[in-house]
Amino acid sequence: MRELISNCSDALDKIRYISITSPEELETEPNLRIRIVPDKTSNTILVEDTGIGMSKTDLVQCLGIIANSGTRKFLDAYDQGSADVSLIGQFGVGFYSGFLVANKITVISKKNEFDAHVWESCAGKEFTIRPATPEESQGLARGTRIVLHMKDDQLEYLDEKKLKDIIRKHSEFIQFPIEL
Repeated sequence: MRELISNCSDALDKIRYISITSPEELETEPNLRIRIVPDKTSNTILVEDTGIGMSKTDLVQCLGIIANSGTRKFLDAYDQGSADVSLIGQFGVGFYSGFLVANKITVISKKNEFDAHVWESCAGKEFTIRPATPEESQGLARGTRIVLHMKDDQLEYLDEKKLKDIIRKHSEFIQFPIEL
């Protein structure tokens, strides 16, 4: 959960940074937030942000390679004095930690200038990418929605109190509101 919330925070930082010079980027969704919804009926946990979002190409580049860490690239470039802000908010190895508790992960992402797409994988093996249906992207003006389809032996994380404790413990320095 810590890794996913951290990725959400990075995506929110990126859209906030871009909006300094392009305030219209926030028009699609002015509220910068993270939302987490455990669902015991479907055995899923939804983690959603209103950050920069990802295009189809971003989904392939950021999620299609298990060891692709945008944060590492950014820090390496920063150390060399050539940091590229476009690397902030990219998913990397931390995202794949979701497969420790989920047997399937669905990512629906929408970047301002692109249509929403769905990335999906079972246990991190192969993945598919396709355009999102209107139902799948409903309510997602900009940002990323991650759905963890929980493993049968990990359903304890659907408990709101347990999830709240984990979020409080590992995400106390996140600057954006986290709704549960």
